[in-house]
Amino acid sequence: MAGKVMHVVQYDSYGSGAAGLKYVEVPVPTPKKDEVLLKLEATNTNPIDWKIQKGMLRPLLPTKFPFIPTIDVGGEVVEVGSNVKSFKAGDKVVAMLNALNGGGLAEYAVANESLTVPRPAEVSTAEGAGLTALQALVNPAEVKLDGIGPRKNILVTAASGGVGHYAVQLAKLGNTHVTATCGACNIDFVKSLGADEVLDYKTPEGATLKSPSGPKYDAVIHYTIGIPWSTFEPNLSSSGKVIDITPGVSAMWTFVVKKLTFSKKQLVPLVLIPKKENLELIVGLVKEGKLKTVIDSKFPLSKADDAWIRSIDGHATGKIVAEPLL
Repeated sequence: MAGKVMHVVQYDSYGSGAAGLKYVEVPVPTPKKDEVLLKLEATNTNPIDWKIQKGMLRPLLPTKFPFIPTIDVGGEVVEVGSNVKSFKAGDKVVAMLNALNGGGLAEYAVANESLTVPRPAEVSTAEGAGLTALQALVNPAEVKLDGIGPRKNILVTAASGGVGHYAVQLAKLGNTHVTATCGACNIDFVKSLGADEVLDYKTPEGATLKSPSGPKYDAVIHYTIGIPWSTFEPNLSSSGKVIDITPGVSAMWTFVVKKLTFSKKQLVPLVLIPKKENLELIVGLVKEGKLKTVIDSKFPLSKADDAWIRSIDGHATGKIVAEPLL
């Protein structure tokens, strides 16, 4: 597709929110030998995307400008690199793009073959997400999704959002007791996902994060902002962990202090390391009906700023999806 241009959404600096997004034309990328070129059908807009733009993850994910955000995509293979063996033009897939390069808010994107998996007909384009929640639960939280192993008490913050609603469902595949936080209007929704207890974060009781039934948390899957370590600490078990999915400067400082003081209670900044087998697991769980994706809203690429505003607002129920109009 040499010489062809595409529409993308990008930003040129940290800050500015939705107003900083620019609609431009750039050349369609050429896949390297181990990459596939995708004609995108959907890209998920997650809170981590605008937090990267805001500079909140600068220590972990330094951004090279101009930057095309989002990495969680689905679409059709249109071209393959010389070493690609698993895919051909016309294949429907879901993929994770390189977090340092982004590229999802566009008509086309390149993905590494190792982070691309076939999308069965039973799985919609927007349903290949969930890697962040999966990695947080399986690795630092040490939840076994086959239901075996010691019982763990888990807290999921922002449980009605794009990552949170996956985290609740995935946690309940393990031997867990799940407490979740959300707004009052989403309590029934989060209960329907399997949460054992749901806290309205706007109430005085919910703001303390204390489990109504009393157990201390072995792990907290934390995907919101504005909650200090001092709120989490009294609610953790003796070796409990807060797994911060979008760690800022204060979270990194807490992480260092807890390490240096040999505290058994830890704050763990999550650095997403995508693996093909995890993406395949997510797609398989969706196909089997064990994991459902809830779509809050869909926006055409030309209205990506509205998707950005919806995500920043923090009240989405499920995923926010941008769909290129080709």
